[in-house]
Amino acid sequence: MDDSPFTLIVVASALIGLVAGFVMHRSDFCVTAMFRDLFLVNDRFLLRMLALLVVVSMIAFEFARLGGQLSPYPFPLLGPASLTTLVAGVLFGIGMVLAGGCVVGTLYKLGAGSVVAAVAFIGLLVGSVLYAEWHPWWSALARSTALHSAVTLPELLGLQPAYLILPLALVGLVYLVRCQRLGLLSRPAFARGHIAPWQAALVLAALGLISWYVIGMPLGITTSYAKLGATLESLVQPERVASLAFFQTQGLNYTPPFADAAVQGGAGPQLDAIAAIQYPLIAGIVLGAAVSALSVGEWRLRYRIPARQYASALLGGILLGAASRMVPGCNIWHLWGGVPILATQSLLFLLGLVPGAWIGSKLLSRMVIR
Repeated sequence: MDDSPFTLIVVASALIGLVAGFVMHRSDFCVTAMFRDLFLVNDRFLLRMLALLVVVSMIAFEFARLGGQLSPYPFPLLGPASLTTLVAGVLFGIGMVLAGGCVVGTLYKLGAGSVVAAVAFIGLLVGSVLYAEWHPWWSALARSTALHSAVTLPELLGLQPAYLILPLALVGLVYLVRCQRLGLLSRPAFARGHIAPWQAALVLAALGLISWYVIGMPLGITTSYAKLGATLESLVQPERVASLAFFQTQGLNYTPPFADAAVQGGAGPQLDAIAAIQYPLIAGIVLGAAVSALSVGEWRLRYRIPARQYASALLGGILLGAASRMVPGCNIWHLWGGVPILATQSLLFLLGLVPGAWIGSKLLSRMVIR
């Protein structure tokens, strides 16, 4: 890839991250809380925000695809569903609740000064690196338990995407309009600079579309956790990193929308296409949240919490890191990117995520917050 599209990807990723981090902090748009609140206090408000994001993304992605604006389709790194996806989704759900945030929620909370989020971040790196130890066995299991070869549900059913996606989106839109009329999409808020969650959902859906248009895929960051973990491990055990097959695999191989040649990337410590896409996005989310917190006078180190919450964050982070590689992918990648195009892998991940979040909520209430 020549320098111009490469620079475009880095700059676009950083700007998308800045806006996402700022908006998520100002609205406290937390995917973990969406599921945790449902099971802890039977509160569905934030889940409606997720539904809004998904429905808007379904409509935007499909009309952009019909207009020939999205390439490649389906986006890279998606694969067929496997029973291992379901298992990893359960583990991911448990981990994100125990960690107190998902892979992106951890970042924006870290940017606002949360020390427990920093502990969860460390756990994410550890879990991502640990996965490399059993990657050959797990990937073989995933292949042997694959349910089909189709990447999306329309492909599996032999339908044009619009015939399935747009009717489902219309049903979702009717539900959301009804919620709006009942006043279920908004709540009073008095925090300085607050952004309503429904507004954040629309912004994040737009960012996903922009990311796909400019970079060739929606938001996703978890491969870079493994990459950063491998980089740190190689400082003390370079031979071990070099010997693990997971760090040698080039899982990404695609041609970005504004490039003339294919690019590659993987979980190894090298600087490649994954690093160009995801490192600026991570940095942007952290910085965007920090700017938001500083601008309203809320940035401060928050560390005075019980030790059991630190332990929970570390354990949850480890589970998140490992599960995100076992799926592969995270909740943002699948819920904000894969589900809107009805990717079978993403739908099965969601099917596992829900009971996983329920289990995590039970563990959280009985062992951590009590």
